[in-house]
Amino acid sequence: MTLIGWVQILIFSILILVCTKPLGLYIAAVMEDKGGVLQPALAFCDRAITRLFGIDPKHEMSWKEYALAFLSFSLISLLFTYIVLRLQGFLPLNPMSFSTATSPAYATQMTPDLAFNTAVSFTTNTNWQAYSGESTMSYLSQMLALAFHNWVSAACGIAVAIVLVRGFARHSSQTIGNFWRDLVRCTIFILLPLSFVYAIFLVEQGVVQNLAPYINATTLEGAKQTIAQGPVASQEAIKMLGTNGGGFFNANSAHPFENPTPLTNLVQMLSIFIIPAGLIYTFGHMVKDTRQGWAILAAVYFLFLAGVSTCYFFEAKGNPTIAKQGVEISTAKLGDLGGNLEGKEVRFGIANSALFTTVTTDASCGAVNCMHDSLTPLAGLVPLLNIQLGEVIFGGVGSGLYGMLIFAVLTVFIAGLMVGRTPEYLGKKIEKKEVKMAMLFILAAAASILIFTALASVLELPVKHILNASGATYNNVNNVGPHGFSEILYAFSSATGNNGSAFAGINVNTPFYNITLALAMLLGRFFMSIPVLALAGALAAKKYIPPTSGTFPTHGSLFVILLINVILIVGALTFFPALTLGPIVEHFLMENGHLF
Repeated sequence: MTLIGWVQILIFSILILVCTKPLGLYIAAVMEDKGGVLQPALAFCDRAITRLFGIDPKHEMSWKEYALAFLSFSLISLLFTYIVLRLQGFLPLNPMSFSTATSPAYATQMTPDLAFNTAVSFTTNTNWQAYSGESTMSYLSQMLALAFHNWVSAACGIAVAIVLVRGFARHSSQTIGNFWRDLVRCTIFILLPLSFVYAIFLVEQGVVQNLAPYINATTLEGAKQTIAQGPVASQEAIKMLGTNGGGFFNANSAHPFENPTPLTNLVQMLSIFIIPAGLIYTFGHMVKDTRQGWAILAAVYFLFLAGVSTCYFFEAKGNPTIAKQGVEISTAKLGDLGGNLEGKEVRFGIANSALFTTVTTDASCGAVNCMHDSLTPLAGLVPLLNIQLGEVIFGGVGSGLYGMLIFAVLTVFIAGLMVGRTPEYLGKKIEKKEVKMAMLFILAAAASILIFTALASVLELPVKHILNASGATYNNVNNVGPHGFSEILYAFSSATGNNGSAFAGINVNTPFYNITLALAMLLGRFFMSIPVLALAGALAAKKYIPPTSGTFPTHGSLFVILLINVILIVGALTFFPALTLGPIVEHFLMENGHLF
């Protein structure tokens, strides 16, 4: 570890804190329909879309009507994406002829199971990619099918979070808002202006933005090289701001065309966190008690700093086996050289790799600037656990806030049990229905991750030829032992958590993995967001109860500490056995010279 590394982490943390309140106030103004600084400039877009699709901005929905609109929109857009992907070989803006008879030899064909997996992935804001973007997707598919979801899936996440905030803010109400109105406003007033400015910045920094065919170049050694092109900057902006993470190129944010400079690397990390951080302040502002937002943010910051410190420490420490195998470098010098440099982009170094790894898995982003599969075991435990905790540490746009509020509900429920009185949160009694919805949210994720991981780990020949025509074994991992198990566990954790990153030492482009991972993504998106909408409806219908001397305060340090412990204990009790079989045991084996 180095001083400059810690300084970079500190600067990043301060910049996020600086952005939190201004953006939070702006989001609150937009979602409360009170204008905002960009209202005059973008109001015409809002009115045009509202009129075109016949949206009645004054119509309010019950939570069931809101959920039906959300599910219907997601299903229709999923089918649209699937059709575009299957037909991309017949559609324009396909200069490399992907998915056609003249497709290059290195290209990946868009098979039915891969198209299904990809359509589900981008619909659910996961952006899991079982393919290389530059050798599979046409420009039209990238811009029309995939980038479309980068916008609307992010807007849906914000909308669901705002609905839950309205549940706390409203009293004796049977409605929670209008899905179509929320979707349009999130897109037009929040995502569009930020992405526009961001894309221009990326182009200025050297990110590619064109529709040109790939360039065939000859290197200085005389070898032939194909240099991929494309509308990268515009895709990159919403990829990060919407915590989508799907890379235009297979190397993702380690690719110089996606992430060319240290400045773009910093801004990309900032752009992953700024909307989730802003939403936390929006929550406090909308419930008319900003202390509540700062309390949530304090818990989030503690967990974030604990994660990045752990990841950086073990990556800087490196692999002790290297020294044992005769490399004549002292531990101190090895640390100065960067510790574990395997799988790292040398332009950014160990500190920025550890920070990016933590940021992208704290949020449900999945963009990467290093290979997570090459992390040391306990450093690799950090992104894995970040996802399994529900990605509530800032989290995805919207999903992070409503995930944290679910844990806040559980925290006040546990506090109420401790003192023997009905728990209350923000003037709302937390009763049986609210606790059921919160537990369904948590159990859905745990069941999906653990059950699918178990199936992928043990299923063998009896059904192999039905779902996996390639004949490869189901687990398809490149590593044996605990690291191979970690690769499988990470895949289903990432899919269920709608993250999209991977350990990547595993071949997932098979019918078995494409189908099971798609199911995990659907469970992680809809079996967790629907209970949130039900909880919002139940809370909005409740009367406000003024706090008394016996009310547990939810804005102080005691609540913050209890909230952190509930998050960690729930995660530990649920996933500790699986983590023990993977990165934890691998760490002790590595210390004894056993590598996988």
